[in-house]
Amino acid sequence: MAEPASLKVSVWRGGEQGDFARYEVPARANQTVLDVVTHIQRELDPSLAYRFACRVGMCGSCAMTVNGRARWTCRTHVRKVVGADGELELRPLANLPVIRDLAADLAPFFDKWQRAQGRFQPKDAPDGAVPEDFVVVPPASKARREADAGIECIGCAVCYASCDVVAWNPDYLGPAALNRAWTLVNDVRDGAHGDRLDAVAGDAGCHSCHSTQSCTERCPKNLDPSSAIAGLKRRLFWDTLLGRR
Repeated sequence: MAEPASLKVSVWRGGEQGDFARYEVPARANQTVLDVVTHIQRELDPSLAYRFACRVGMCGSCAMTVNGRARWTCRTHVRKVVGADGELELRPLANLPVIRDLAADLAPFFDKWQRAQGRFQPKDAPDGAVPEDFVVVPPASKARREADAGIECIGCAVCYASCDVVAWNPDYLGPAALNRAWTLVNDVRDGAHGDRLDAVAGDAGCHSCHSTQSCTERCPKNLDPSSAIAGLKRRLFWDTLLGRR
């Protein structure tokens, strides 16, 4: 099948109550979706708002909804997602307020990291000071392997935008915040395990996850937030059963 000579791109314009504008963009070899958006902004409509930084799959700031699925646009090649008729549909990330056009407001996403106690708190240093002695963490230990599994999250919000539970329950902490909590629960240097488990144990916490696996399926870093959330559930179960909470 021959590739289309041009792309018919529908782009969300405006805020929450906006609508689609349609643009025709030349199709090129090895073209990414971010290339398409950049062409529209530079050549067709300089008022288009969107977010990007590194362009090489390191920062995650270019995430958008492409043909109904949250993706990093700098790493998404057009030929892999475009329809047979050359059509693309671009929206801002779902489950987040829209600032304008393709730029979503990530404040609620990061607020939930804070609610999940997603910051490192050194043991014996309640004021956040650096302890005098650094703890040696054996790389082969079970806790270290559990922490390693989720530590590479960069907060791009693709998992959050893909989460059905967030769509149903806006108070739900979401997979990224819970993945971060699980990483810190397994960090032997951290001294806030109890407070963190309390933070993720409520109605908006890990027990609200229905394990639909969308977060794991769509994570651009190939992380597994679903397993992290399951780990939190197990930890809370055993701590409650054994009277540790």
